[in-house]
Amino acid sequence: MLVAQRSSALAHMPLFSSLSERELEALSARVVERRFAPGEVLFREGEECRGLLVLAAGSVKIVRSSAAGREIAIYVESAPSSVAEIPLFDGGPYPATACAIDDVVCYVLDRDVFRALCAEHPDICPKILASVGHRLRKLVSLIESLSFGGVRQRLARMLLEFRDEAGDDTFTLPLTLQEMALRLGTVREVISRNMSRLQAHGVIRMRKREIVILDRHALLRDAETEF
Repeated sequence: MLVAQRSSALAHMPLFSSLSERELEALSARVVERRFAPGEVLFREGEECRGLLVLAAGSVKIVRSSAAGREIAIYVESAPSSVAEIPLFDGGPYPATACAIDDVVCYVLDRDVFRALCAEHPDICPKILASVGHRLRKLVSLIESLSFGGVRQRLARMLLEFRDEAGDDTFTLPLTLQEMALRLGTVREVISRNMSRLQAHGVIRMRKREIVILDRHALLRDAETEF
């Protein structure tokens, strides 16, 4: 029964959505469930990759650290999804740190077990690689959106990204204002000022960390306009 439940959960994850029922069952029999509390580190930048982490519940933030110790939040990943795909294939260390934002349930697929699984089921590897390629394209778009335009424009893009991840115009910010500022290369006060401006203009409504997008078209215009 446990394998069947995991197989059903894995089938809804983009990384494994193209796998056959037989392949999903083989995969489900080999994963190990782990749970993480809010703020707990799933893995650290530079550590040896232990395997692929598949998020069954909860969200994690992926951060990078500079030599001076400054952290930059790169993106947020929410279930159903996965993290640490690249080290699974290239054998390198984790390129970033993953921290639980809320209670996280994940399935861990050991790297050596994954390689043995691919040897038994040769079609699994190319199917997963196709999904990894799609995710890499998404990351390139993310880097582009964070690299060009003013803070106001990039903030609008970020809010739209959060909205798309939540699938609703009402959502809870997955990052604090400080974390948003680090990700956008600015300071908290600038983010707070721009959020207040958006609220004053009737584009969003804020209550603590809950955001309601009231005028998505205006937010889209801000995201597309250079400042």
